[in-house]
Amino acid sequence: MSIHPSLLQAADSYIETPRERAERHAAIELVDEPAVAFAHRYDASQHVAEHEHRRAQLLHLSRGVLTVTTRAGRWMMPRDHALWIPAGVRHAIDTVGSVDMHSVYVLPGAIAGLPDRLQVTGMTPLMRSLIVEAVCLRSDPGNPRGEFILGALLHEIPRLPERPLGLPFPDNRRLAELCRDFVARPSAHLNIDQWADAAGLSRRSFTRIFRRETGLSLSTWRQQACLMAALPRLSAGEAVTAVALDLGYDSVPAFTTMFCRMMGTPPKAYLRSQSSV
Repeated sequence: MSIHPSLLQAADSYIETPRERAERHAAIELVDEPAVAFAHRYDASQHVAEHEHRRAQLLHLSRGVLTVTTRAGRWMMPRDHALWIPAGVRHAIDTVGSVDMHSVYVLPGAIAGLPDRLQVTGMTPLMRSLIVEAVCLRSDPGNPRGEFILGALLHEIPRLPERPLGLPFPDNRRLAELCRDFVARPSAHLNIDQWADAAGLSRRSFTRIFRRETGLSLSTWRQQACLMAALPRLSAGEAVTAVALDLGYDSVPAFTTMFCRMMGTPPKAYLRSQSSV
């Protein structure tokens, strides 16, 4: 089945209404192809209510920042990153500034090796080109070239480098409340003994349960929460010094050390690389 032409609007000049988005989602569920790609534009501070897809979804941002919230936690996507959302995962989307993005919807089991969990990834030059071509393919259905492009795109997904921009929440209700409170007011300073006392646990039990339910140590989780708070502000042009001090870091070098550990490059170098994309 092909997508109706009314659903193939160009993202560079068009913002979908909620009704049109619902129609597009419904149409995607009926498509036969293993993967289908769309371009979108979202307004600043736009909220897309919780929903799910029968297909997995690869979101790629070419402009702006957005957060995706699920019952398992929060994930953030800066510009030129991607987010893989497995089929059936309920999620809501919130934009930080105006957002241009692509979505690739993939049938479960389309190829072996596709990720089985939600994760943020970096992009490769090949994947950027493949996604753009995949969006254009919709205007030329039945072109044999499309099978090769979509096949290459599918095989590139498992090769995308994972980025530490996810923030899983524990299943334990009290621990999850502590995490949500921290996300609302992130800080470089977090006392594990205070968290353990608030949860009614010993330090050892708290550490064991937190790592089991999030897959992260509390220290790593805290750093990722601070990074997620910092990136939208840095991308909006705020000074590194202001962001570092607001997050409670004792100095800019301390913040830069954390940023390098998590992202592999200092803040200013990372922002330059983003602006050149």
